Amino acid sequence: MSGAARRSGRFGTVLTVLLACGALAGPALAGPARADGARRAEEIAPGVEYREFDLPASHGVTHAHLVSVDLDKRHVRIGLLRPGSVAARATVSRLADAQGAVAGVNGDFFDITESEHPGVAATGSSVGPEIANGSALKAAVPRGQRFGPALPPGAATEDVVGVDTGGTARTDRLTLSGSVTTPEGRLALGGLNQYALPVGSIGAYTGEWGAVSRARAVCGTDTTRSAPCSKDTYEVTVRGGRVVATSTGPGGGAIPAGTTVLVGREAGARRLRALHTGEAVRVEHHLVAASGVTYAFAVGGFPVLRGGAALPGLDAATGAVRTGVGIASGGHRLLLLVTDGSAEYRGGLTVAELAAELHRLGAAEGFDLDGGGSSTLVVRKPGKGAVSVLNHPSGGAERAVANGVGVFSG
Repeated sequence: MSGAARRSGRFGTVLTVLLACGALAGPALAGPARADGARRAEEIAPGVEYREFDLPASHGVTHAHLVSVDLDKRHVRIGLLRPGSVAARATVSRLADAQGAVAGVNGDFFDITESEHPGVAATGSSVGPEIANGSALKAAVPRGQRFGPALPPGAATEDVVGVDTGGTARTDRLTLSGSVTTPEGRLALGGLNQYALPVGSIGAYTGEWGAVSRARAVCGTDTTRSAPCSKDTYEVTVRGGRVVATSTGPGGGAIPAGTTVLVGREAGARRLRALHTGEAVRVEHHLVAASGVTYAFAVGGFPVLRGGAALPGLDAATGAVRTGVGIASGGHRLLLLVTDGSAEYRGGLTVAELAAELHRLGAAEGFDLDGGGSSTLVVRKPGKGAVSVLNHPSGGAERAVANGVGVFSG
C-alpha cells in the first residue's frame, strides 16, 4: 500500500486536544507540516488536494485521508468509477487507472453475497441508482433488499450524491419512471438493471447490466432480503421494438445492443405472459430527480448531513471504517473522506461522528458510502503513471467494489 504509512505515535495526545477544541479546522491543515502531526495539503492536480490527519473518536483516535476538489476549476470533474457493467466488481485502483482518474474512493453498498439464496450468483451490483456521463445506468432496489447499515429515518435507497450538468455537487433522490407499452395497454416499469425487483413488478435489463444471471432479480421481497426466490416468473426479450423471445424464468448472458430483456415476478410475470413473439412493445425509462435537476454523475448511499445539521437518528454507537462525501461552498467543493483501516485505527467512526467530521471540514451536506473492507482512497501523484492506495484497507488488501467516485483533471 504505497504512500499509506506516514504517521507516528506522537500525533496522539496533542492533536487530540487540538481537534477537540476545534483548533484544527479544515483550512488550517493546508499550511506547513506541524509538530502536532497535521500535514500540509499536497496538490495532486490544479484544484485537487490531498491531506491526512488524526482525529478523536469514541472508539479511539482514527486516521483520516481527505481529497478536496474545487469544482470551479475548469478542467476538474467528478465521474462514476465503474467496471464496465452494472453487475460487476473491480478494485478502486483498477477502476481509477482504467479511466484515468487522479483520485477516487469506493462508492455504494452492493450485492456482495447470496448465501441466503443457494445456487444464485451474487451480482456485485450496487444498491442505489447510478448515472455516468449523463446516462442512467440503473435504479434502486427496494429498501428491504439493501446491503449495509440501517438507514437513518427518512433516508431511502433512491438517495444519491451527484454532480449536476452545471457542475454543482448535490445530494438528491432519484426515482425510476418507466413503462412497457403493449398492444393491450401500458404497464408500469418497476426496475432498471437492478439486482432485486419489487414484488409483483416488471424490470428492464439492457446491455449495461452485463452477462451475470438475472436470477437474483426475483429473490427476496420488498421487506426481507433473505426471503426465498419467487417461482412465479417470466422473461421477454424485446429487440427492434418487437418481442423476439420468451422464457419461463430469468436467464443470463450478455444482452446485445438495442435489446431489452423484461423480467417479471408474480403479477408482473402474469402480464408478461400475455405477450407473444412478434408483438410490438415499447420500453421507456429514465431517472427523475426530486430537485428537478439533471445529473452528469450520481451514486447511491445515504445522507448524514443536510443544511449543516446532522440528520436525526444517526447511529452514534457503532464504530467502523468509513467512506464519506461532503459538499461545501454551495456545491462548488467536494470532500472525499476515508478513515484508515489499519489495526491501530480500526475502531473508526460512528455514522454520527462521520457527519460531525464532514461538518467540521466545512461541509453543509454529507453522504455515507460503503465502508469497512470496501473503504479505499487512491491518488495518482504528479508524474506517476498509476494511482497509489493511501489508506490501509481493513481487509489487508483492496476489495473489489461495484463502483466509486472518481476525480478527473485535464
